[in-house]
Parts: sequence; structure tokens; C-alpha cells
Amino acid sequence: MALLLLIHIALFSTLCFAADPSVFLDFKLSYITLSPLGVPQRVIAVNGAFPGPVVNVTTNYNVNINVHNQLDENLLMTWPGIQMRRNSWQDGVLGTNCPIHPKKNFTYRFQVKDQIGSFFYFPSLNFQRASGGFGPIIINNRNIIAIPFAHPDADIVLLVGDWYTKNHTALRTILESGEELGMPDGVLINGKGPYRYNSTLVPNGIEYETINVDPGKTYRFRVNNVGTSTSLNFRIEGHNLLLVETEGFYTTQQNFTSFDIHVGQSYSFLVTMDQNATKDYYIVASARFVNETVWERVTGVAILHYSNSKGPASGPLPVAPSDIYNQWSAMNQPRAIRQNTTASGARPNPQGSFHYGSINVTDTYVIQSLPPVRIDGKFRATLNGISFVNPDTPIRLADLHKVKGAYKLDFPNKPHDRTPHMDRSVINATYKGFIEIILQNNDTKMQSFHMDGYAFFVVGMDFGVWSENSRNNYNKWDAISRSTTEVYPGGWTAVLVSLDNVGVWNLRVENLDRWYLGQETYMRIINPEENGKTEMVPPDNVIYCGALQSLQKESQSSSAMALHCGNFKLFLTLVITILALYFDF
Repeated sequence: MALLLLIHIALFSTLCFAADPSVFLDFKLSYITLSPLGVPQRVIAVNGAFPGPVVNVTTNYNVNINVHNQLDENLLMTWPGIQMRRNSWQDGVLGTNCPIHPKKNFTYRFQVKDQIGSFFYFPSLNFQRASGGFGPIIINNRNIIAIPFAHPDADIVLLVGDWYTKNHTALRTILESGEELGMPDGVLINGKGPYRYNSTLVPNGIEYETINVDPGKTYRFRVNNVGTSTSLNFRIEGHNLLLVETEGFYTTQQNFTSFDIHVGQSYSFLVTMDQNATKDYYIVASARFVNETVWERVTGVAILHYSNSKGPASGPLPVAPSDIYNQWSAMNQPRAIRQNTTASGARPNPQGSFHYGSINVTDTYVIQSLPPVRIDGKFRATLNGISFVNPDTPIRLADLHKVKGAYKLDFPNKPHDRTPHMDRSVINATYKGFIEIILQNNDTKMQSFHMDGYAFFVVGMDFGVWSENSRNNYNKWDAISRSTTEVYPGGWTAVLVSLDNVGVWNLRVENLDRWYLGQETYMRIINPEENGKTEMVPPDNVIYCGALQSLQKESQSSSAMALHCGNFKLFLTLVITILALYFDF
């Protein structure tokens, strides 16, 4: 019996990750027909739901998500803002992963190491996010580390974004023909169309989102812009938004009456229900930096319903900021976001040091985006004159298997006056370097830039062309750390990042149209003295493609543990008990 008991204990510790809890989820991505704006269309659902289910975990949890591809095209899921420490194998973009083929599945396994905050997941291939497949991620703090504000009474998640009634395949065709997508057909809030605040703009019968609240309580609103390409202004009629978090990092607390949220960004606000309940209140997400008269339909409206409300919302919507043609003024808002340097919890890097202003910069990259042009007859967009072409063999797999010519380590560190071209050009970054990246937006539209595997310090932002003198105005003390930042048209944003996470990491424009047309690259960060401690080996369920296709087993399938840890313990206990009775120990 003692021997069986020892086996029992050993199996628990190895199979159930005793050090940190684990969660196991199944995601089945499929098409369903919905009419969020009153027009029937095919959307991408996760487990039959649009948007998909929340991934609700706690710092340091091990996450296992078995993704089943029930679409008619290849699929990858990505988890922007989740840093995947030492584990770019789980990042879910074509530079690091082979795609999941239709009718196949793949289990992503990663740890939310030393992170808290609000994020979202989405499919990264083929413009699919424009048809759905997205959902929220919440990483809670552990009880031993307090949050820097009173615990809210509840969490409220809002996924907002522009929306087209054409599906993603039709939108791809428009881009490939050399045309812009044009004005969206509306804005969705949690997958639903606008409340009928205007009988001319909003058809009858549209399903809208209602948020139920109680008077006097304070709620944490986690707001994510999951849209295609439109910046949105978010506001709640009659209520202040107290900013407390951006993409995993606590901010100094500031009140706003409305807030600009750009594509790919996530914010948390505390909102106290301190109004009277003579009626319901509007929750609004409307297009920003556009001609509002023309773009009036690109407005999402939900309802904030007090439990003691005496009537429906009525009257005009709360007004958007009046500075749409004065972006100098609008830029003051992102410039005002500051790191809460006294808060406990997640830090901008694993060492807990955020005195970035005293660290010597080891390399500088000026990355310029331009409007799309024709390259070899194709409509393409560029960074530093290069329109990225996804590799047939993922970059790090190509390294390990010594595949020649899969990519080039020659991404230029500044724009060059040369003919734009398509290439597989990657940044040859230095492990443990501290680099400065200037994102210069010479396009005509607001852009969001995102970096996988990292958070960066947003130290400067301005209009015009960046120069070395611009460093004199950097914030070197309490700049916010995040993974997605806005870059205004005709302006620049400067970020600093400590390259301590080994792997291959995507750097891209989050605007789906520009990303699809080639505005991305990768950072290849390799430890020359790798001993198995700074980078994980490829997972046992790795998918092979391209030059390594012959290594792929016939069945491209994998699964998370069939039994959840708790269920497995019960099962194993039952087996041990039966064995003990059978052998009469």
C-alpha cells in the first residue's frame, strides 16, 4: 500500500503542475449566421458564441486551450499582450507557428507568468478577425498582491470595434484589388448592434447590449478595441471613467469623461453608479478623427440600466470630443497616461526594475509606415520600404532544423530611399539589449503598433519627423508600459524595450488592412549561450510545414489533457483504491 501511495503522490505532482494551477479549455471555431447590424452574414463563433468565451485566469496559471478549426481555411489563434515568457512557440502568428488546417486541432500551452490585466484573443490569419473569433482575457492578481484601488463590486467586459456587413473573405478581395475598405457599416459592442437611439440610422429589431448595475456600486469596465481599423471614442453618459490599467500595467488614476481607444488596445476604468435613475444611460463607442456627419452611422450604443431605473434612455447621445480636427489637443490624452510606480504586482520586466531612463540604449530602429502602393502588380503596404511576406517555414523552426533561405536578418534600422519591395526581412535583435524604436507614421490614418512577447515603455509622442533632438522631451521616469501604442498620422511614437525574452516575436500594425498588406516584421532574439533555461524547446505537438512538412505526422491533432487536473485526481484515486482492494494491500 505504501508503494501505491508513493506512486499516487508522484503522479499528482508531475501531471497536475503542483506549483501553479492549470486551466483547460476547448475552443471550437466555426461559422454561424447572425445579423448584428440587421443584415444576415456569416461570422466566426467560438464554441457557438459571438464573441467568444472569456479566458478568466490568475497570475502564473498554466493555460491549455485546445483549438479546433471548423472553418474552411487555415487558422491560428494569437494572444496579444500575453508575453509567453521563453515560449514564442505558442504565439499564434505565421512567423512562429504553422497553421492549423481545417478539421484539425492544436493545443496552445502557456503560462501567464507575472502578469495581470485585460487582454483579448483573436484569429491572426486571413483577415479573420474582421468576421469574429475574438474574446476577452482577464488575468487576475493573486490575493497576496493587492491591487492599488478598492476592489470593484464586479467586472464588466466590453469588446468594441468597427464592423462591416461583408465578411472577411469579401474584405480581403477588396484590399487585393487595390481599393481601401471604406467606411465601416457600424460599431458593435459585445457583438451586438446599436440601441435604436435614432430611427433613421438604426433599423428596428437590432439586438443591443444592456449592462445591468446597482446604484452606489463601483464596477471595473474592461474595454477592448477588437475592430478592423477604426479608432473609437468611448464614453458613458453622465459618468466619469477612472483609468486604472492599460494592457497589464496599473496607471496613475485619472478621471476622464471620454477616452480614445485605438485598434488593439485594452483599458480598465472604474465607474461608480452615482447618478439618479430617472432613466437608463447611453454607453457609446463612436468613430474618432473622422467627419462625424459622414460617419454618423459608425457608432455603437449600449444601455447602462440601473436596477431602480424609471425609464428607457432618451435624447441625444453624449457628445464626442470636439477636437477631431485638432489632433495636437487629442494627443494630450495618451501623453497623460502614467505608470503607477508605487503599485505592487506586475512590473514592466521580470526583474522588477523600471528605472529605464538610466539604462543605456544599445540600438535604435526608426520604422516608417507609408500608404499602400503597387509592388509587382500587387497592392501592398510597407515598413521601411519592405512589405513583409510570411515565411513558408516558421523562423525559429527553420533555425533549429538549419533550413536555409527561410528568411533574411537584414531589416533596415532606418528608412531608405529605395524602391519598395516584398521580402522576408527580420530584425536581428540582440539578447539583453535595450533598444529604442521610433514608429514614424507617414500614412494618412491613425495606426496602432503592437509587439508580441513584450511590453515597452512609451516614452515620447509628437507630430512631425522624429530627430535625435526629440529625445530631450522623452519621459524617463514614469512612462506607461504596454504592448500596443497609437501613432498619429504625420507623427511619431518612441518606445524603449528590454530584450530579455528569447524567441521570435512579431512587430506589426494592428490595423487589419495595413497588417494584411504587409506592415509587419519579426524580432529574432537568440541567447548565444542557450542552455535550455532561457528558451523552451518546441512543444511535443508542434506542427510542421514548408521545408519541414515531411516531419509532420499524418494526423495533425493534439489535445490538452483529456481530464482536468481535479477530475484526474479523482480518477487516479479511484484507480488506486481499486488496485488496493484487488491486491488486498
